[in-house]
Amino acid sequence: MNAPPRKKRGLVAVPSSMEPSRAKACARAEAGGKKRHFYKPLPAQFRHDGFDYRQIARERDAAIYEQSWNGNQTSAAFEVIRIRLREGFEVSCRFVEPAEVYPNSEAWGVNGWTVLTRDAVFEKLRALCQ
Repeated sequence: MNAPPRKKRGLVAVPSSMEPSRAKACARAEAGGKKRHFYKPLPAQFRHDGFDYRQIARERDAAIYEQSWNGNQTSAAFEVIRIRLREGFEVSCRFVEPAEVYPNSEAWGVNGWTVLTRDAVFEKLRALCQ
């Protein structure tokens, strides 16, 4: 089942009575007014300042991370966070893509909370999502 070799085709004359085809515009969503970017999502697991963090729940722009150290889950704490979005920017001729960000220490109490029990952490998450 060999196909015959393809032949190159020459230019085709188009009668002057035919209009040249017009390029179609790309469809765009106009409803929101703001252009939505793709944001690199927060990692499900990461390590920071000697602690291990593991995402155990997420609801829209809020999440719960279990915080433990040296793999010690028996005395773990929980962090409830409000996920923030950071726009892309350029540093030293390198573009850093837009991303979701974990609250920094200055935003603690406003966008992040440490909670000691599993019941209390889910209650805080429900309150944030309302």
